[in-house]
Amino acid sequence: MIELLLAIANISGGILLGLATLDKWDGEHNFFNKIAGFLAPFDTVIGLALIILAILEFWDGLLFNIVSILGGILLLTHVFYKVPALEASLRQLFAKLMPFKAVIGIALVIIGVLQIF
Repeated sequence: MIELLLAIANISGGILLGLATLDKWDGEHNFFNKIAGFLAPFDTVIGLALIILAILEFWDGLLFNIVSILGGILLLTHVFYKVPALEASLRQLFAKLMPFKAVIGIALVIIGVLQIF
């Protein structure tokens, strides 16, 4: 059950993070834009689900779960900026992760599809 929820969270988070690249692949259909528009209000919930579920399943597919945690952190950037004690260190982490946002997003979609099968 946790694996299925994590797969859904991976696909949802991957679409939100990798939207720029997925939109280029989609062309004029705007399929991914429509899905991202529906998922955008839930980015905090999806980010929390990615982190919590990946920690619960941490040793089952260690590399996949590390990517899920990184994706969850990227989705929660707006929440973490509100924590004054961690702001400086988190800004450095986000600055290092942001160039890989699309790559992590595409990886999450692939991981989520693989987890379903």
